[in-house]
Amino acid sequence: MPRRNLRLMIALTLFCLVCATRASRHGQVLVFAMRQIQERALEPVGEQELFAGALEGMMGRLDPYSVYIPPKLLSDFEETLTQEFGGVGLEILLDPETGELTVASPLPDTPAQRAGVRSGDKILKIDGESTKGMSLEDARDRMRGAPGDPVTLTVLHPHEEEPVDIRIVRDVIKVGTVWGDRRNENGVWNYMLEDHPGLAYVRISSFSEETAHELQQVIRRLLDQEGMKALILDLRNNPGGLLEAAIEICDLFVASGQIVSTRDRDGRVRSIFHASQSGTLPQFPMVVLINQLSASASEIVAACLQDHRRAAVVGQRSFGKGTVQEIIRLERPDGVLKLTTASYWRP
Repeated sequence: MPRRNLRLMIALTLFCLVCATRASRHGQVLVFAMRQIQERALEPVGEQELFAGALEGMMGRLDPYSVYIPPKLLSDFEETLTQEFGGVGLEILLDPETGELTVASPLPDTPAQRAGVRSGDKILKIDGESTKGMSLEDARDRMRGAPGDPVTLTVLHPHEEEPVDIRIVRDVIKVGTVWGDRRNENGVWNYMLEDHPGLAYVRISSFSEETAHELQQVIRRLLDQEGMKALILDLRNNPGGLLEAAIEICDLFVASGQIVSTRDRDGRVRSIFHASQSGTLPQFPMVVLINQLSASASEIVAACLQDHRRAAVVGQRSFGKGTVQEIIRLERPDGVLKLTTASYWRP
């Protein structure tokens, strides 16, 4: 080996050792502190709880969107990304007059719809437990569960006097993120506005893994089968979601040019995303609605379509969340880090 290469290897090794020593010193102090707390604190505390507290403390030193997600919250977090969970497939609400747990709509082709649950049904009991005074969150949690596990709902159908027990076997429920103006009786969204022939209304509730595919299918059907001439795309109250989903949606409407770019903490361009002509939808008039709660991926879509003069943007000033978060998975079962790693920039 040439002497010059050998000197370089020695220098790199020494540098790595110095870094490792520094890192291990802080690691050793952290372990020491945890041990002292476990052994000497007046109130006993477990190692996992201390570990979670340390991670929460470190993430708390960063921006508001960088967080530690512990194992007990991980399944809920993953549901927001995939929009899938084990359940029966009901949209529920509390009757504003009576406070009763009420079915707003059974989702199409779900266990609840197949079992005969109807819009307007009052859910009196869940597995024999009264729903009187039960919160929506508690009711949802009780109806969710592992696919294949049964749950029995005691419901009172509209215009009937006697409640009935309906046994439902839970399944994987895929929650659509592309909504319409109103639901038909069978639970399917209707996107065409009744008093405005040719005008479609589509609302995106969040940006998940399937959102772009859902949107493309809906618009293709509206164009080919329902005579859509113009589109209202509603992003109000949409908190965002996956950057990839926002890029894919922009690519549906823009045939070429830059969609968005990201930069690291030093201001260097990290990634540039461009539109491609393949799969671009036909041209039609389009308006995007936003408000003060339209954030992140919603702002990327609105800015891209505005800058490319593809759509008019109407509403209120958006939230202003111009950062990108990455999901860093820790060793099981220690949860994940949601870490801000870049900022995004409009075309």
